[in-house]
Amino acid sequence: MFLLVCGLSALLFTLITWQVVADGPLLGVDERASRALVHPDRVSELLSDLGNGQVAVPVLALVAVYVARRGRAAGTGRWWLPPLTAAVLMALVPAIIVPLKEWTARHGTPVMPPGGDYYPSGHTATAAIAYGGAALLLLPRLRSARARLSLLALCTALVLGVSFGLVRRGYHWPLDVVASWLLCGPLLLTLGLSCRSRRRSSARTPRC
Repeated sequence: MFLLVCGLSALLFTLITWQVVADGPLLGVDERASRALVHPDRVSELLSDLGNGQVAVPVLALVAVYVARRGRAAGTGRWWLPPLTAAVLMALVPAIIVPLKEWTARHGTPVMPPGGDYYPSGHTATAAIAYGGAALLLLPRLRSARARLSLLALCTALVLGVSFGLVRRGYHWPLDVVASWLLCGPLLLTLGLSCRSRRRSSARTPRC
C-alpha cells in the first residue's frame, strides 16, 4: 500500500510538474479554475494564514514535545521515533519546496505581484505536514473511535481550509496546491509507519 501510494503520487506530481515547466494544456484548465474561484476577502486571508510557518509549525512542535514526554514517562519503546520523524519531515518541507520553486519558476495569479516562485505551494505543504503530523502523533493516545475521527476531521478541515484560502485569495493556482498534497501524502505515510512501529515495539516491551 505504501509503495502504491508513493508511486501514484510521484506519477501525478511528475505529470503536473511537466505541464507547469512545459506550459502544457493542463495549465489552461488550471487558470480557468482559478478565475472561477478567486475572490479575495478577509475569510480567505485568515484561512491562508493558518499555513504560515509561524502558526502551523509551533502546533506540531508542541504536540511532538507532549508525545515525547508522555512516551518517555510511560517507558514506551522507541518513544522518540514518531516525534523525531515528524520533526525531520517538517524540516524537509523547505528543503524540497524551495528548489522546486526555483526550478519551475511559475508565475503567480493575476492578483499577485510579478515573480516566479509559486509552484508548489509552501503554505499547503507546511499545513499538511504540521497539522497532519500532529494528528498522527496524537491518534495512538486517543481511545475512542469518535475521538480519533474527530481529530482526523479537524486536521483535514485545517489543511483543506488553508488550501481553499490560498486559491480563493489568489495566492496560488489550484495546481500549486494539488502538487503539495501529492508531495506530502507519502511523507505523512512515513510518519504513520513510524507511529505503527512504535506501537508494535511497545506491545513487545515486557511490563513489570
